[in-house]
Amino acid sequence: MRLRRSTPLTGTAAAGCLLLLAACGHGPAPAAEDAATAPVRAAQAPAALPVPHGEGSEVPDDFNGDGHRDLVLDDLVTAESHADDAGIGIVYGSSRGLVPQARQLLTPKKHAAPVEGQLPAVFETEASCDLDGDGFTDLVVTTDPPYDGQGRPPVPLQLLFGSPSGPTGRAVPLAIPDRARYGNDWPERPVCGDFDGDGAEDLVVHASGGRLSHLRGPFTRKGAPRGAGAPVPSPGEAPTGPAADVNRDGYDDLVVRTSAGPGRAALVLGGPDGPTRTGATLPTGVDIALGAFGKGKALDAAVGGPDGTALRYDLPTAAGGTSRASSSGGATLDTPGSMLDAADFDGDGLSDLVSSGSGVRVHPGRETGLTTRAAVTVRPAATGTTRVLTAGDFDGDGLADLVLRTHRSDTKDSVEVHRGTAKALLTARATVTFSTSQFLAP
Repeated sequence: MRLRRSTPLTGTAAAGCLLLLAACGHGPAPAAEDAATAPVRAAQAPAALPVPHGEGSEVPDDFNGDGHRDLVLDDLVTAESHADDAGIGIVYGSSRGLVPQARQLLTPKKHAAPVEGQLPAVFETEASCDLDGDGFTDLVVTTDPPYDGQGRPPVPLQLLFGSPSGPTGRAVPLAIPDRARYGNDWPERPVCGDFDGDGAEDLVVHASGGRLSHLRGPFTRKGAPRGAGAPVPSPGEAPTGPAADVNRDGYDDLVVRTSAGPGRAALVLGGPDGPTRTGATLPTGVDIALGAFGKGKALDAAVGGPDGTALRYDLPTAAGGTSRASSSGGATLDTPGSMLDAADFDGDGLSDLVSSGSGVRVHPGRETGLTTRAAVTVRPAATGTTRVLTAGDFDGDGLADLVLRTHRSDTKDSVEVHRGTAKALLTARATVTFSTSQFLAP
């Protein structure tokens, strides 16, 4: 799992036939060459299909609760350069993976909560999880509420609750009790996780002054947590997700950076009182991914930097503890300048590491740890600037898939889904390709 603002790795679904998909309103995905080369015109986007209705599930990023993982898209292309933010897009999943025609556009005009009578101009995804425990994934978005710069700023975070039709209503502002706030920083950088082990999703947000606000779930439809205590001391200012149970004790843990940019970081461990204990310190880096890269008792960390990727196996539970890699002098992969993601693409039970920068390369996990042998380079069909959006099981075969976006200009892009495979980690050709310009269609 890559530690960034977005989240989450695995989902479950079953294979289905084209006739059943057509009966449910799911047609074939658009051809790769069409999405990659067509100019952005709303009238040319494939007609949208109704969002399939679900009854609730435990699949991550399942906003309509139908048991299939969905894809969240920020930074959509617009009809012209320098236009206003188009909003947040959701592409819904099915028994054969993502269906670009089954899509939903969330805009501040229709879905944001007004603050002091003003609708926000900023409306961006920060995290996703089932905050109210109803079986439908919810979105945590950030906004720009009015603020005169005096005293404590308002909370910029809002909650969009999922439903059988996806997130359909207006968001509600996240309610952070005064006792859980500290200082006059903006509460930001939310991370979802069950940090107190009670089975409900919590939120951790930055509080300022080396402290975090731990908001215990479940949350009400008015945006209030079940409980929140005093701000928790933290080894840094920037909590970073997604969370994971690193030491496998039943409590989710998270990484906290010293600052929002590149730098050192530390593991913060969950427990009955929430994320209160500082664990392993991680080396300076640009990006961090947690995963089971080898057969160890705890999860491992990969830290990307300009000189390569530092590896730390069997992360210790106590500050100052020793991991396997550090006790043997450290281990590195030759992946300079890399951004990192982790997921199990070949189904062997171990995490594989995705490094991206000048290219996208996948390093397989092995019992003894990550290896550069049998690494796979993924080359998108479109030309432009490519970055990894997320990794997760979008087709329900038990293998994670990789989602890439190639940005060609302010008005042109291409999104590709490469399926996981037991033989070659990932398919060379994308199985689904589309452009975010499809969200411009009425």
